[in-house]
Amino acid sequence: MKQIIIQVDAFTAKPFAGNPAAVCVLSTPQDDIWMQNVAQEMNLSETAFLLPQAEGYNLRWFTPSVEVDLCGHATLASAHVLWSEGHLSPEKTAQFYTRSGLLTAQKQGEWIELNFPSKLTKTATAPEELTKALGVKLKYVGKNNFAYLVEVESEAIARNLKPDFTLLETLSTEGVIVTSRADTGEYDFVSRFFAPKLGINEDPVTGAAHCCLAPYWSDRLGKNEFIAYQASARGGVVRVRHAGERVYLGGQAVTVLRGELC
Repeated sequence: MKQIIIQVDAFTAKPFAGNPAAVCVLSTPQDDIWMQNVAQEMNLSETAFLLPQAEGYNLRWFTPSVEVDLCGHATLASAHVLWSEGHLSPEKTAQFYTRSGLLTAQKQGEWIELNFPSKLTKTATAPEELTKALGVKLKYVGKNNFAYLVEVESEAIARNLKPDFTLLETLSTEGVIVTSRADTGEYDFVSRFFAPKLGINEDPVTGAAHCCLAPYWSDRLGKNEFIAYQASARGGVVRVRHAGERVYLGGQAVTVLRGELC
């Protein structure tokens, strides 16, 4: 049986925007080397592999160079594939067993809501490499085991950043989140995510980053629900709801390619 692979644009309602992910619902188990080779061949920020098991699916995420512990857009894409390809009926909750524990997804009309862990950051001193790499005034710097979180003064500064990716790659975290309040009433905050250490200079739309952004902006804006925009070249909208130790991420997804692996 040939292995089906599907490419999905996540956190968008239209093709060629949002964040693309490849999704394989495996017909038989595959080893790590095969999965990493497929991810390298697809050359997208993430390729997701799902293996059916009791009460759900084992889910793993690979960049072109490494396996990662958590990925929002590829989980959204995976849920979309399960429902659109008939693996799971639309009224059923998708359950994913991952390196970050049990994650779930529910279909809500044209939207999908993910249930993810919240990731708090602690105030940190910016290393010289971070300051030099971003080249702008840093209003706030925080850190957790996933990323540095940097707030800058305005949306314009966040959108116009041109980081030094070579310097960013030397940092101890997997990536760097840059965020600011939005300048208009359409969104609450904007962000960008850089992860050259993972082989991704800039990720178009990053669910895992919003697990950090949700508690951060909840403290500063005094509310728990947000409409966020990730201001990459492709761009994407994320509905964010902070609920203590969990973060609910809402997004749309569209299939753009369906094929077979030889």
